[in-house]
Amino acid sequence: MAQQLAGYKNRLTEFIGKYRNQADFLSIRLEQSEGSSILLRNTKIETISEHTSLGGQVRVCHKGGWGFAAFNNLDNLQVRIEEAIAAARLIGDDETLLASVDPIKAVCILPLAGTDPRIVSLQRKKDLCDHYNQLLRDYGNKITSTTVRYGDSTQSILLVTSEGTLIEQSWADMEMRFAAVARDGETVQTGRETTGSRKAFEDLENLDKQVVGAAQRATNSLTLPTVKGGTYTVVIDPILTGLFVHEAFGHLSEADMAYENPDILETMSMGRKFGGEDLQIFDGAAPEGHRGSYIYDDEGVPATTTQLIKDGELVGRLHSRETAGKLNETPTGNARCLNYHYPPIVRMTNTWIERGETPVADLPTDIKEGVYARNWLGGMTNGEMFTFSAGEAWMIRDGKIAEPVKDVTLSGNVFKTLKNIEAIADDFYWDESGGCGKGGQSGLPVGCGGPSLRIRDVVVGGDA
Repeated sequence: MAQQLAGYKNRLTEFIGKYRNQADFLSIRLEQSEGSSILLRNTKIETISEHTSLGGQVRVCHKGGWGFAAFNNLDNLQVRIEEAIAAARLIGDDETLLASVDPIKAVCILPLAGTDPRIVSLQRKKDLCDHYNQLLRDYGNKITSTTVRYGDSTQSILLVTSEGTLIEQSWADMEMRFAAVARDGETVQTGRETTGSRKAFEDLENLDKQVVGAAQRATNSLTLPTVKGGTYTVVIDPILTGLFVHEAFGHLSEADMAYENPDILETMSMGRKFGGEDLQIFDGAAPEGHRGSYIYDDEGVPATTTQLIKDGELVGRLHSRETAGKLNETPTGNARCLNYHYPPIVRMTNTWIERGETPVADLPTDIKEGVYARNWLGGMTNGEMFTFSAGEAWMIRDGKIAEPVKDVTLSGNVFKTLKNIEAIADDFYWDESGGCGKGGQSGLPVGCGGPSLRIRDVVVGGDA
């Protein structure tokens, strides 16, 4: 696939040369992809398909105005370029501010550690889904509904710009999602699991224990008491830590949120204290092997690792070339698009809280009454506020993990919550299940991770 895409290099370069003097900046991103998807719901196959596509996008900036056009027929490329230039020139009335980067010429493939999903038959993928679905259905007679989703996509990208960048880049991404709904009379509970990989198809096999765990949690929760709502000291596992740092803090670190909103820019001012001396938060595509990893972003900026919080203070944010230029900061390689239908915008990659020094077993110590929460069911954020639902939870009593409870939701203000972190554990886990949504581009692969945390004064929803 990559070889076929490379054959278009001369053609795209010629178009760039022809039109480069008609705008301040011009780029063409050509994308070839192939993949498959399967959806099983209960005993029925709702979707089973394979797909291939070839398309691209033209981005033009002139006097600060942007023009964008997508295409899936190269015979129309000249028309799309002229449309994008016309749009940019129509609205541009200021100054084009793009942080400068060195032109890059590179060919790079994110290596697989095992089997490429493209050489795995659709029948083998369906058989895997059937196996996991049967595990969910066989767990017990309380299971009333099951869902198994499989998806893989292999993308090859060719990026050519008027500044001399010419990059070929390709990768594969795979994901599976499992859900089981259990019912007992009017009581309904759901268990979910998600996993993903950019390494090998084998990473999606041998997940029996994880899949059964979703059905087990749904069934067990039917008879559990609901947590008594209140404010508690809470211990969360690394999966919830990863979700928290991505959803509650990571989006506020995306610089387009800041330069478009003076209030957020003031709130997210450099040097502001957000936590204790042991709090370190990072984002970056440079760490290899994660679902948010790549070598160059969709503007041709090299992947980096950006420290967002150092010793509790805000020291960085995530940028595209435009946001870096407007804020007079350094681009971080965080401009990403879901596919050629969308322009690149500032997105997280792999976001994590660095591990600490507190032994995990010591986190509940001295908590008279608290909550231990693991995994996640869902969540939402609204500016500084967040609410997450735990996949499973237990009460903490007199420093010990006690009885399990259900319907645990964790809510709060992200900045207060960061300051209320009392201990950062010495464990760490990468969660590769993430699919991030922003600006209508949902399902962009990301990684997130962190250690277990102990946090005081967390609002826990439940029975009044």
